[in-house]
Amino acid sequence: MDLATGLWRAQTLTAAIETGLFETLDDGGATAAELADRLGIGARPAEVLLTACTALGLLEQRGDRYHNGAVADRYLVPGRPDYFADYVQMVAKYTAPGWLRATEAVRTDAPTKPVPDPDRNMFEAGNRPESFWDGLFTFSTLTARRLAAAVDLSGVRRILDVGGGAGATLIELHRRYPHLTGTVLDLPHVCGLARQRIDAAGMAQRIGTVPADFFKDPIPSGHDAVLLSMILHDWDEAQNRRIIAGCLDALPSGGLLLISELLVDDDKSGPVDAALMSMNMLVGTWGRNYTAAEYGGWLRDAGCARVHTVRFDAPGANGVVIGEKA
Repeated sequence: MDLATGLWRAQTLTAAIETGLFETLDDGGATAAELADRLGIGARPAEVLLTACTALGLLEQRGDRYHNGAVADRYLVPGRPDYFADYVQMVAKYTAPGWLRATEAVRTDAPTKPVPDPDRNMFEAGNRPESFWDGLFTFSTLTARRLAAAVDLSGVRRILDVGGGAGATLIELHRRYPHLTGTVLDLPHVCGLARQRIDAAGMAQRIGTVPADFFKDPIPSGHDAVLLSMILHDWDEAQNRRIIAGCLDALPSGGLLLISELLVDDDKSGPVDAALMSMNMLVGTWGRNYTAAEYGGWLRDAGCARVHTVRFDAPGANGVVIGEKA
């Protein structure tokens, strides 16, 4: 039943966000009747939605009034630093349609997530809505905090984030390491979004952007570490080997290449979050989630003298495979 009805939970959360439930309850809570009036919905859906969100642990009931629970208060009220609803809505609107055709993806070995122009790069302007990048920003921020705490970057002076999106990962790494400077490399329209986020974070003097396509353009040198965070799961092995080779070419001897991902167990028995993210890649990309052993082998083949894995727990990654260029 839990597996069969997982959609019910996700859509309850989405409905609560899109009707403004958590924002409304942030102002002292409300009774079911008050909420119905404030949201402009009927008494029946108000009662049903409040009961469902309470049962899911998102709300607390005190007498006849409903209040946001701790998780909702931190992640689901607009304006909070860790506001996560953009990611929830991105999943509902952008990712879910492909998932509803998962059987087709399994049978055809091709993405089923609709894109406006399937003949172009799936990440090009117009092929992904801006809400995709907004949704990934908080997701990446929460992941980057755990990455920054798990990996010692005290010896790194300048880092390049290849496919760095709107800059969330580098912003968090720079907050953790005041000596660090870095660069986000991504497609031109994504760099524009990154520039806005970087400037808003007060990091304009420490983080730059380079508009480029890492399949067509050379990876810029001048960095002693390169990060691939939640990038390689989008692509097949041959393309990943190309990306890794390009990143290593840009590094000096002793430079570090870091691959941060939800790593599948080496025996491919799990864990659940990595396995389901791999299914997400099946319905949306030409990639899958790989094991630490697979990444380690590719890094050694490309010229890394030493490879090791650091484990941590985060929404978008459970470990980082680190290769040191010979």
